[in-house]
Amino acid sequence: MLKEMLSVFEQNDVLVSNGHELPCNFGGHKAGSVWDLIPGVKETMFPHQQDAFEFLWTKLAGGTTIEQLKQTVKSDVGGGCVISHAPGTGKTRLAITFVQSYLEVFPRCRPVIIAPRGMLATWEKEFRKWKVKLPFHVLNSTEINWSEDKTIQEQVAKNGTFHRRLLTDKMDQNYRRLVKLGSWMNGTSIIGLSYSLFRKLANHEGMDGDKVRKLLLEKPGLLVLDEGHTPRNKKSLIWKVLERVSTEKRIILSGTLFQNNFEELKNTLRLVRTKEADGPKEADAVHLETDEGKDFWSSLRLNDITEADINEVRKKLDPIVHIHSGKFLQKSLPGLGESVVILNPLPYQKEVIATMEKTVATTGLDEEYKISIASIHPSLLASAKLSEQEESILDIPKLESLRSRPSEGVKTRFVLEIVRLCEALNERVLVFSQYLGPLSLIMEQLKAKFNWAEGKEILLMSGKVPVKNRQTMMEVFNDMKSKAKVMLASTKACCEGITLIGASRVVLLDVVWNPSVGRQAIGRAYRIGQEKIVYTYNLIAQGTREKSKYDTQAKKEHMSKLLFSKEPEHGECNLPPELTFNDRVLEEMTAREDLKELFVKIYVDNQTDGSRGK
Repeated sequence: MLKEMLSVFEQNDVLVSNGHELPCNFGGHKAGSVWDLIPGVKETMFPHQQDAFEFLWTKLAGGTTIEQLKQTVKSDVGGGCVISHAPGTGKTRLAITFVQSYLEVFPRCRPVIIAPRGMLATWEKEFRKWKVKLPFHVLNSTEINWSEDKTIQEQVAKNGTFHRRLLTDKMDQNYRRLVKLGSWMNGTSIIGLSYSLFRKLANHEGMDGDKVRKLLLEKPGLLVLDEGHTPRNKKSLIWKVLERVSTEKRIILSGTLFQNNFEELKNTLRLVRTKEADGPKEADAVHLETDEGKDFWSSLRLNDITEADINEVRKKLDPIVHIHSGKFLQKSLPGLGESVVILNPLPYQKEVIATMEKTVATTGLDEEYKISIASIHPSLLASAKLSEQEESILDIPKLESLRSRPSEGVKTRFVLEIVRLCEALNERVLVFSQYLGPLSLIMEQLKAKFNWAEGKEILLMSGKVPVKNRQTMMEVFNDMKSKAKVMLASTKACCEGITLIGASRVVLLDVVWNPSVGRQAIGRAYRIGQEKIVYTYNLIAQGTREKSKYDTQAKKEHMSKLLFSKEPEHGECNLPPELTFNDRVLEEMTAREDLKELFVKIYVDNQTDGSRGK
């Protein structure tokens, strides 16, 4: 099947290894700059995007002028690089613009874009928005943009059997993928797929196995890894597969490049500089795998890193990483007010948490999960997988009876109060959790409290929602004329690329070890297009281990700022000072006699004076 399909499409193929064997085409561009490849686009981009666009051309192709490109096109110049821009600053648009211009010079470079599955719909939308002339085919999707694809249209006209199979609803998924791959092989389309599907196909699992594996490993002339920190574990299957892709022309996009430790950072960088294990040859190469490099990276520790270490890491990053901290958002958007709210659990909730901390059967993730959900609302433990000892100590019937009473959970009470106050202000609330149980509980409580319905006033964004439905849900939530009031969202389902600018209040229910999770969650609302001040609330239950987790998270966040900021601020990493604030919602909540006992402390970091709020 594969051989038959590809023989229809493939013409004068050139094997791509390092990218310099690709046929180039300067057309009528005898001089000028890379901006001339797409006239008028420069004026529509932000300054940091313009700078990054030229950075990409320099690193991947050797220059930003036509003359430079003509000199370097047949040489082994250029490699991979990283775009480390803060969430919400337009990395997708930047990458699409670069790919579009790169195809003008290298029309048969066969770009492949790999992204978390939930973000592929966003890429499709952006390709349509910016009117890229080559179709973007998603291998995860059963849909084919064949009306936009000249190669597929030609084969439809020539081959009646092909035509009938293309139009029938019974065409199997593999056949559809082969149609897309055939067009891509011919250089007339761009391919997008998820990390999990790429791993599966590149490991010859199904779909004519070995032949498709060779296509994906040998034929891409340009590889874009969105959320490129995802395959950061060197032992993971996806990391090992990506390392085997032939092309050195790679782009990593990440708003949160530093995740947990320096070993992960090194592994991520290795994915864009795959051939430096034997010693870098380029003047701007990064020493990642030399003996010196191994000793350096393995010696770095989050808790005792020195300023000299920081400077050395930055020296290694500078040649291949383009950094933008997102400060332009502070100038172009109304503002961001971040709060750490330490809450006092209700008496019975406090008793349940204390009991669980003493008797929880296991350690690690299971323990964290149980303490975390108990801190949101104690009734959530009734539906958790408990040990016999835990079941014998907890009063399960009593916990179940509390489910409909949000006032018995300090965090659920906070959420319902903030939703009530925001409705009066005509503001929308975005509530995040890494667990689905708390979101389902809050859904029930909101329905009962306000007589709202799911799909109208309340929207739920989780991994269970089909990818094609998430785009519709985003549009509804961002449409201020719709009935939507609250979005309950899984942090896993709402990664980079998801835009939820309808929200001006963001509540983070639980504390996670990785600070990038919270930063990305905030970035769903605080991004280009937001017209209101965004207020965020990190909720911490007093007397639990959440505070120590948050402190560790803050250290990682601080490290990320030191590494990925043009003007790092050295010093200790602490909570923001306890300040007075101009948050009308918090002011009203803390002033009420019946709510005062909820609050232990509130730490506020305002990045706006509030004068631009709407």
